[in-house]
Amino acid sequence: MLDIGWGELLVIGVVALIVVGPKDLPGLFRAAGQFMGKARGMAREFQRSMEAAADESGLKDATDSLKAVDRLRLNSATGSARKYAESLVKGIDEAAAGADPAAVAPAASEPPGQAAAAPAAAGPEAAAAPRRDAAAS
Repeated sequence: MLDIGWGELLVIGVVALIVVGPKDLPGLFRAAGQFMGKARGMAREFQRSMEAAADESGLKDATDSLKAVDRLRLNSATGSARKYAESLVKGIDEAAAGADPAAVAPAASEPPGQAAAAPAAAGPEAAAAPRRDAAAS
């Protein structure tokens, strides 16, 4: 909540000891603790009353139904993407099984225009030699 660490609490305690004095310090901490307890109780009561008002107005039911619709859309989108990816992998596997090793698809790092311009009839020696235009990019 306030994100106060042990070091900050130690500094606050030392300053309080110097300002208030050792005689009145326990009473000060007791009063601060009671104040914090009352503040937390008030915050808890406010939260409960806001939740009750939301339940009365039907806001909670609307929120739950919207979350359910969102989950449904997410699940159907995820399922569609998974099916599409599986069909792509299946198609690639089938194409790789039916293709000869010399006609392997170009590397993924090459732009599509350069892959189409590569000489397919030159043989494996041309595929192994680096091209100057691909090395320059």
